[in-house]
Amino acid sequence: MNLLNAINYGVKILQNSNIKTAKLDSEILMSSIIEKERSFIFLNHDKDVETDHFNQFKKLINKRSKGEPVAYLIGKKDFWNFEFKINKNVLVPRPDSELIIEEVLKQTKNKHKLKLLDIGVGSGCLLLSILNEKKDFIGVGIDLSKKCINLSKINAINLKIDHRVKFFKTDVDNFNYGKYDLIVSNPPYINQYDLKNLDDEVVNFEPKLSLNGGLDGLSVVRKVINKASKLIKINGTLILEIGADQKERVKKILRNKGFYINKVIKDYANNDRCIVSTKNNLYS
Repeated sequence: MNLLNAINYGVKILQNSNIKTAKLDSEILMSSIIEKERSFIFLNHDKDVETDHFNQFKKLINKRSKGEPVAYLIGKKDFWNFEFKINKNVLVPRPDSELIIEEVLKQTKNKHKLKLLDIGVGSGCLLLSILNEKKDFIGVGIDLSKKCINLSKINAINLKIDHRVKFFKTDVDNFNYGKYDLIVSNPPYINQYDLKNLDDEVVNFEPKLSLNGGLDGLSVVRKVINKASKLIKINGTLILEIGADQKERVKKILRNKGFYINKVIKDYANNDRCIVSTKNNLYS
């Protein structure tokens, strides 16, 4: 069987399972197995596929047909300008989260040697992407999950910035290490009732710990803001990712903790997605 026929085999199965990105997913899975770029497939449609490779491909296609995200199947995901190792212990990085990095780079365009904290670091994609762009920043990442911390450490080593970052397994309530110029966080913000309404591949495969924001979706957000108000330097910046319907409630929590609201950033679907705020010295 050649590459074209193999890809078409995968596409047909995925389409029958209502996978909207059937062709793209098939190509990515095959590329991962044969360890070639997708462009290799385009240019070598008639090249034979080894039997062992095709058998691996069929297994991955079967898993994908049941909704398992491609990033988990191939163990990696492109985010910002970099490739991150990914596993089932962390959320799959999403393009909307890149808005945080864009905003950080705007806010720190002419700033140097800042100290950055990422609360709920996951795979490290936010923290490490920023550190890779800002070569003289140093960073700290915290997470409840030891498995997340271990994965972040691997990604830091792969990006060759492990000398500028520290990781701690801890609940945000118990973290008291240092003061920070900049704090970022993509906390769990889905309320318990809405969890079941998420896409099947999110509900069935991504970690609930990283999604569940409690009864109103804001239980972790409150903890993050409360601790950030104590860890951030005066005039320091806090950037939070939020749910589309949470803007006014989160703004109120921030103001009550001494933050000035700078702006709200919309995502690519025009939903409110990030809140940028600054610690006000009136509340120091």
